[in-house]
Amino acid sequence: MNATVRVSVVALFCLAAAACAKKQEIKPTPPPEAPTTTTAPANTEGAFTPADLQTNACLRTRVVYFDFDKSDIKPEFDNIVACHAKYLRDRPMARMTIEGNTDERGTREYNLGLGERRGNAFAQALEAAGASSSQIKVVSYGEERPVCREHAESCWHLNRRDNIVYTAE
Repeated sequence: MNATVRVSVVALFCLAAAACAKKQEIKPTPPPEAPTTTTAPANTEGAFTPADLQTNACLRTRVVYFDFDKSDIKPEFDNIVACHAKYLRDRPMARMTIEGNTDERGTREYNLGLGERRGNAFAQALEAAGASSSQIKVVSYGEERPVCREHAESCWHLNRRDNIVYTAE
């Protein structure tokens, strides 16, 4: 009877592992939404070059903003995600660091976690658009690197952001 229980447990474990593996393989992607920003469309003709980081309007946009206490990418930044993902696809040796930032509200620990969630959300969006995870590093600075130091919503909005820094072009 002990052997029967072991075989049953192993069989259930294998079935659960197979079911989990199938769940991981099937990842529905959300339908693409039309960009709402005025940024130039992603370069779809030919491959990006390092010079495009300075000349292409979309690639020069290196900041993505977030709503209060949120870590999801707004649809208005879909075009930014697309062009940076294309750059990473076109340039396999390129490396990017995503710096997650928050406003001053919340504890230091909470803000570090939120900054990391924001950075990871942007990294996942890039990967969904075809970038390689090996090209992307996420760092959270929390509230430590504000771009605005006033105590008002207009300022806090500027601090809730991901900065995109290319470490290798």
